[in-house]
Amino acid sequence: MIQKYQPGPGALHWEKIAELKRTERDTAVRSYLPDSDAHPSESEDQNDVSTTPDIEELVSRLSRGEITAEAVTIRHIKRIAKAQQQTNCLTEVLFSDALDQARALDDHFKATGELIGPFHGVPVTLKDQFNVKGYDTTLGYCGRAFNPAENDAQVVEVLKKLGAVILAKTNLPQSIMWCETENPLFGLTTNPRNPDFTPGGSTGGEACVLVLGGSLLGWGTDIGGSIRIPSHMNGLYGLKPTSSRLSYSGVPVSTEGQQHVPSAIGPMTRSLSSLITTTKAVIDARPWTVDPAVTPIAWDKDMFADAQSRPLTIGVMYDDGVVKVHPPIERVLYQMTERLKAAGHEVVNWNPSLHADCIKVMDQYYNADGCEDIRRDIEAAGEPMIPHVEALVNRAPAISVYEYWQLNKQKIALQKAYYEKWNAFVAPSGRKVDVLLTPTMPHTALPHKGCRWVGYTKVWNFLDYPAVVFPAGAADKELDGLLDPSHVPRNDADAWNWSRYDAESMHKHPVGLQIVARRFEEERVLGVARVCERLLQQASSKPHGEDEKIRPDWTVLLGQGMTGGMLNGQ
Repeated sequence: MIQKYQPGPGALHWEKIAELKRTERDTAVRSYLPDSDAHPSESEDQNDVSTTPDIEELVSRLSRGEITAEAVTIRHIKRIAKAQQQTNCLTEVLFSDALDQARALDDHFKATGELIGPFHGVPVTLKDQFNVKGYDTTLGYCGRAFNPAENDAQVVEVLKKLGAVILAKTNLPQSIMWCETENPLFGLTTNPRNPDFTPGGSTGGEACVLVLGGSLLGWGTDIGGSIRIPSHMNGLYGLKPTSSRLSYSGVPVSTEGQQHVPSAIGPMTRSLSSLITTTKAVIDARPWTVDPAVTPIAWDKDMFADAQSRPLTIGVMYDDGVVKVHPPIERVLYQMTERLKAAGHEVVNWNPSLHADCIKVMDQYYNADGCEDIRRDIEAAGEPMIPHVEALVNRAPAISVYEYWQLNKQKIALQKAYYEKWNAFVAPSGRKVDVLLTPTMPHTALPHKGCRWVGYTKVWNFLDYPAVVFPAGAADKELDGLLDPSHVPRNDADAWNWSRYDAESMHKHPVGLQIVARRFEEERVLGVARVCERLLQQASSKPHGEDEKIRPDWTVLLGQGMTGGMLNGQ
């Protein structure tokens, strides 16, 4: 029997709390490791079906009785257990409850011949932030351990009603406010492809489980890139919706209560079809009927179809004018734009003016309370701050209410200016821009403690625009070596980023690109992602090496203002 932490006088030291939590987790995982005989394994034909990354395919097989929910659950539990061994990605283990849930689904199917819903038997994992009744939501803080949630998060309720099987909760950084994944409670989470590299953050544990086949659907949160960054670094699909499109109810977060740059919840998957299926199903559940914070907008099938039915006008931003991207990012983005143009879409250069101003205001928001909220959570059990959090909380003191109001005025003015900028832009064809195509990060995955600049993602949180990330390629030490390597850093962040580039160690690490639309246009970014995916599929069917011929002509690009600094455009 594992000792439980009781806060109050004489409470346990943080190291003891961490020891107890890790022991609780590891004990629950151990009997499900692949070489364990404690639980039955599935037959070989069942192994095959459970390798699919696609939700609809799995549910179709379940509906025909070709496999049981219990067998699918066991298979994915074993994968998650192995993923934990490899990457240290888990916080809470729900395996026993998941098996009970799967057996209940099988009983229902046997009795009725019908599935409970579109997620019947689908293995799902959640970032630690999502409340699941009976399990801790620690946010990586020792002081929140051994205090199980009394209710499920609203989206967890929906997922269960639609038949999803919740398997585990996954690791995140202390404070949540970092693009890597480490905390004193559960430790460091490592990249599945290279243990010396970060998987990204703050939804890094979730990305590890998905990459290693532990679930078909993951849920994360995003206040500055936390869904999109690990999706980019791990070859996954991830959606950051407009903050009020889906329900955040029952999802605790650091700096809870602030409304200046709200966090958003969103799905992460191994296939685009699964991302689309999930987004539509959760919106179709009408979350605004139970959460007044959700904007009542139904799934717009016409917007989704329109994005796939005509030539698009796409604004491409190679550079945010602050931190230049590494050669692999530049090449993959260029290749994608060339494919789009060859398919008849109009591609125009997008000027990153206003981005630096948006980021400057957002960084002040992060410290508006002097990080008092984060400090209190850390001090609750006396745990140490990881270096990134220590730098964050000591960056600036709290501001006054009056100063906060002035920040809000700046935010509103910048949001209006960006809105007007988009409205005013007219492409050579005379059409308006449908979406933007941008880098997700200035680099691929990289060694631990190397991730600093998230300007390419957090600007869209500031504007509250939806963004989807999709895998578009990978670093290639031979191809990327051909790009122009000369670059004079513009500032400290740019110099730091450029010093991290290593073509050899980054070789074959995924590169994800980001599609951005205006508020409440989730259907549009998903539709355009499908357009891009089809072009990538066509490219992959070409003879080996044919697609590699798409490389930037730097003389032309420099003449167009598409690299280094502010770009041409309105």
